[in-house]
Amino acid sequence: MRLVFLGPPGSGKGTQAARLKEHLNVPHISTGDLLRAEVAAGTELGLKAKEVMARGDLVSDDILLGMLESRLGQPDVASGFILDGYPRNLAQAAALGELLNKIGQPLDVAVQMAVGTDLLVERIAGRAKAEGREDDTPEAVRKRLQVYEDSTAPVIGFYGKQDKLARVDGVGSMDEVFDRIVKAIGEYAS
Repeated sequence: MRLVFLGPPGSGKGTQAARLKEHLNVPHISTGDLLRAEVAAGTELGLKAKEVMARGDLVSDDILLGMLESRLGQPDVASGFILDGYPRNLAQAAALGELLNKIGQPLDVAVQMAVGTDLLVERIAGRAKAEGREDDTPEAVRKRLQVYEDSTAPVIGFYGKQDKLARVDGVGSMDEVFDRIVKAIGEYAS
């Protein structure tokens, strides 16, 4: 099973992806973790990314896509993967589709975690308080959610038009949400 997790910050993507990787026995690929690993390993792409980040700029789509291509070419991904944190915009979604077709690993499904804004703000604020993070104020969280709406939410329509979108209610206990995800992706199993 090859899938992408979509959803705003605080929707539970990372939590559910970690659980689902055990259920499906496929790797969970977080682009943030991938980026940090490439930088730490000193790979050519990692060095390019480090230089960009040192200037305070965002890592380009080309660098991220190169890292993904390298990761998706590894043997443990042959039976599938869970991609978390990418794509974040329509250009990345299109580039990912081209890459997956090129390597013969077309996407099975994109899972959209649906959670209302007020609950997202509450979840992130609670997480920030528990972790002692002062940067996750309700105002900052709302701004991040707006950035998500502007950039990432259109990706939902992109996958919907391809009939590869499973919308999952992300509200409830972790087990309830997990069960919904398993049921939803079961309809796309190849």
